[in-house]
Amino acid sequence: MSSTPKPTSSENIVAQKFDRCLADLIVKSGVGFSAGVIASVILFRRRAWPVALGTGFGAGMAYADCDRSFNPARIPGTRIIPHSETKESS
Repeated sequence: MSSTPKPTSSENIVAQKFDRCLADLIVKSGVGFSAGVIASVILFRRRAWPVALGTGFGAGMAYADCDRSFNPARIPGTRIIPHSETKESS
């Protein structure tokens, strides 16, 4: 038994991120849809626009989270250090 973990391939990392993004899209769009239906029934006399707005907000939040997952440079306050600088400081 070796104590070193097996390296994960880049395809598996991308697939895991994509699966997480897809699940996030389904959950957040569903929550937005539900909130839109409830708002439509209670507040807006059964209009359609609160449902579309809630679903769009959920999908937009999922898109933003997925964008941050695939491109960490878009997170405010982060700094990407090139590989050459990490070798020099060690």
